[in-house]
Amino acid sequence: MKIINVGIIGGGYMGKAHSVAARSVSAVFELDAEIVLAGIAASSPASAQRYAKKFDARIAFDSPEELINSDLIDAVIIASPQDTHLDYVRACAAVGKPVLCEKPMGRNTAEAAEIALAAKDIVNLVGYNYINTPATAHARQLIADGAIGDITWFRGEHNEDFMAPIGSGDGNWRLLGDANGTLGDLAPHMLQCALTLCGPINALVADITSRPEVRDQDPSTPCNDDQVQLMTRFANGANGLLSFSRVAHGCKMRYAYEIHGTRGSLRFDQEDQNALWLYQPEDGPNAGFKRILAGPDHGDYRYFCQGPAHGTGFQDQIIIEQANFFKAILSNTVAWPSFDDGVAVMRVMDGIRASHKTSGWISLANK
Repeated sequence: MKIINVGIIGGGYMGKAHSVAARSVSAVFELDAEIVLAGIAASSPASAQRYAKKFDARIAFDSPEELINSDLIDAVIIASPQDTHLDYVRACAAVGKPVLCEKPMGRNTAEAAEIALAAKDIVNLVGYNYINTPATAHARQLIADGAIGDITWFRGEHNEDFMAPIGSGDGNWRLLGDANGTLGDLAPHMLQCALTLCGPINALVADITSRPEVRDQDPSTPCNDDQVQLMTRFANGANGLLSFSRVAHGCKMRYAYEIHGTRGSLRFDQEDQNALWLYQPEDGPNAGFKRILAGPDHGDYRYFCQGPAHGTGFQDQIIIEQANFFKAILSNTVAWPSFDDGVAVMRVMDGIRASHKTSGWISLANK
């Protein structure tokens, strides 16, 4: 059995999620390989030691560079801040090691394009985990099978309220830098969903807003964006409406979409991630949407449970993400979503910023 020794850079929220996934992905997906959590590196040797002990990694490396260059590491997962991504991916490419990088790749489109170019000859995957829920996998299949006909309209949102509490703006690092605002943090997930389910976006018009009053914060204090909203025109002729907020009271994980087609509609909400709603006119004028409970026939659900409606969760999405990465390594194929997909998301984000500055429609057709 092949052994893949994986090293993880970062031990925080996503570093822990990836560490847990690395210790279970081989068994869950019955891979013809043993995945070993071989090492962790962090912002300091002391942090790496602490995380390695917590997550039972074999080695605590003194630096990310030492981890990447070690002969004891076969593949790398980058779960560190965006401003580190380019250097670490370049280092992985220089030694020919496959790399999984958390989203968004880099700080802007130019940097993301450099990352994708650097990794073109190695297996690479960008961490858009929400697209991997079994319910959304089933939605993709229904769309591909023509269950709702040609898509005519897409509504997507990613709304949370972690910055809504009064006082949450006082000295918070999330208020500084484009990468930490709502457009850099929450929006990429739903933009990637829209591109996956509906195809390329040809044009958009957008608005970006800060809401210091929600946090009872001095309006003169520097602050990045809290809310983003946009209308889109997809290459397939569909229209779209997307919104993102980190100050939406009561929304804990409102990654939700509704898709209308010429023969029906689909609806999904991550807060109820094990259910997909489908409407088809042939069900009758009074039928409304019907609830489909996720089960073994949907996406990768069967690897976690053989019983329908028992459900999968956030950590399972990370395991699925890693399985896609390691399967690509084992078969020497292209992983999905790839770094090129990550660049496509960043280009839309650039279009949003450009539209806000000009208060007008921006064409992305030739971007």
